[in-house]
Amino acid sequence: MDYSEEMKMDNVDFGDMPPQAFLLGLLSAFDNRYQAAADAYFKEITWKQFFAIICINLCKEAPTLNELSDVMGSSHQNVKQILLRLEKKGFIATVPDEKDKRKQRIVVTDAAREFLESNDNNGKHSKYVIGRIFDGIDEKSLINTIQTIMKMERNLSKI
Repeated sequence: MDYSEEMKMDNVDFGDMPPQAFLLGLLSAFDNRYQAAADAYFKEITWKQFFAIICINLCKEAPTLNELSDVMGSSHQNVKQILLRLEKKGFIATVPDEKDKRKQRIVVTDAAREFLESNDNNGKHSKYVIGRIFDGIDEKSLINTIQTIMKMERNLSKI
């Protein structure tokens, strides 16, 4: 099947590239562009540092480094470097686990919560940006995309 008409971006023609390869490249390029835009928006921290705070907040209990690495989909070493920078800024702290004192749990500090509130205008900025990114995308397409990426994620974990 010829996908060339459907798979043109700006002045780039992807020719007979299979849609699977195109999607992987597109996801990588989008991630790079999104990270650059978010890095430019947050002056004090990087997008990856902001994402780490979001992931910590998503956890039901304060995560360990290994748990946070799994949630973020990143290596233990990369997450550790991100956390060290956040700790220097006073945005996170590590505390001993109440049940197992050998484990260290990561908690978000008041400074991080204040940063989030002051930089997001009570969620208005996030809603605006998300609205712009998903402009013109219907819910069915969005759900199909989520399902596809979740299947890709499960398949990736089997490799």
